[in-house]
Amino acid sequence: KLHLICNERGEILNFMLTKANVDDRDEDVFNRLTDNVFGKLFADKGYISKGLFEKLFNDGINLVTGIRSNMKNKLIPLYDRLLLRKRSVIETINDELKNVAQLVHSRHRSVLNFAMNVLSAIAAYSFFEKKPEINLDFCIEQHSGQLSLF
Repeated sequence: KLHLICNERGEILNFMLTKANVDDRDEDVFNRLTDNVFGKLFADKGYISKGLFEKLFNDGINLVTGIRSNMKNKLIPLYDRLLLRKRSVIETINDELKNVAQLVHSRHRSVLNFAMNVLSAIAAYSFFEKKPEINLDFCIEQHSGQLSLF
């Protein structure tokens, strides 16, 4: 699996490769991914975990996720709800890595070839002139002022 963290401008901040059977909420994965990250971290419902939320909160990171259908409703600021809907940016980045930077390859002849393919795809993506991004000016105007994202 390729785990990615990106900012609002579509730039990849950190990434990590793991085996396919590693849980997304694994502490080792999050410790390495969120080394130099602060602010708000928007994730999908697969990252819901009370222990993970508390650990990240103690590190200065506010984990924002949606709620599952079997969970009680909780109040979430409108600004966070707007930005949570923009989480599709990371899916667009994954799509560009796969289709434009040719990250997916069916048969690698060696582990080094696999690693070189992944690193070259991420490096190529970093040089793309147009990256998927979130227009924060619109979100700030809608919420009247405060910005505390990454």
